Amino acid sequence: MIFRHDNFNLKELNTFKIEAFAKQFIKFQSIADIQHIINYGELKDNKIFILGGGSNVLFTKDYDGIILQSAINKIEITDDNNNDNVIVKVGSGVIWDNFVKFCVDNNYYGAENLSLIPGTVGASPVQNIGAYGIEAKDIINKVECIDLQSGELIYLSNKECNFSYRNSIFKNVFKDKYIVTNVFYKLSKHKNFKLDYGNLKTTIDKTKNLSLQKVREAIITTRQQKLPDTETIGNAGSFFKNPIIEQSHFNELQNKFENMPFYKLDGNKYKIPAGWLIENAGWKKRTINNVSVYKNQALVIINNGNAKGNDIVNFSKLIINDIYDKYGIIIEPEVIFL
Repeated sequence: MIFRHDNFNLKELNTFKIEAFAKQFIKFQSIADIQHIINYGELKDNKIFILGGGSNVLFTKDYDGIILQSAINKIEITDDNNNDNVIVKVGSGVIWDNFVKFCVDNNYYGAENLSLIPGTVGASPVQNIGAYGIEAKDIINKVECIDLQSGELIYLSNKECNFSYRNSIFKNVFKDKYIVTNVFYKLSKHKNFKLDYGNLKTTIDKTKNLSLQKVREAIITTRQQKLPDTETIGNAGSFFKNPIIEQSHFNELQNKFENMPFYKLDGNKYKIPAGWLIENAGWKKRTINNVSVYKNQALVIINNGNAKGNDIVNFSKLIINDIYDKYGIIIEPEVIFL
């Protein structure tokens, strides 16, 4: 079934709760649906934006084009023939945390650190979502997608997706050209926790008889303590990417800020938590034009109720400029501006 609507209000389809109207909104429930839409030329000569759960997008104006959204919601096991791993095929319209819960309930290891990340499965390879030392690329086996011009069904291996930090081939070369329909994840049947990221280890160390469910619960608790509920406070979770800097720049900053946290990467590079930079620069809880930095996590920008999209953009630019002035670091938004 295909749902179509002209002049569609997107306020309830973005977690910042910004009111914006799409010239046309189309939701599809199957591969046949999207191929039908393509083959009948409905997308021709129109701008196209693929919307997942709306948790990583900021509308700054009405969208003069077509918003496409997947409602492919099936989860199925496609390969369970060995004692080590299982392949799970997941529809792009599935709520991401429902998939993680499915994995935990079935004792499949690998996705638990990504609990409670907002959005849909279709966005996971596009953004290469990540948290607590794990990224989507670590469990993605392959991605099924549709060419929006030809309607051809295409499969991309993990390697072909060109994953990097919060990035993939879908955000550049294939941007608005392919739409994700299903994602295949390879998960382990053996206990294999990764708990050494940030303060997660401290939280988990207090837990006895560790299980997948207990790890999931700990991560959910940690996230809820730091991040506002999108149902009650307009936000997109982490607004900025954590910047990566060279050794020389790192040494310079460490001499000035001895308490600066960091994560050493390959190639003598360092990832610096953007939340720490923002909080240390004095932005936590600051408010301008109904936009604030969240009180519990400086990486989160919130809509206090009546902000426009451009109010949030302008607020974020003030933070970006200030961070550059103080640290010589350019922090980039993780959120997409439309």
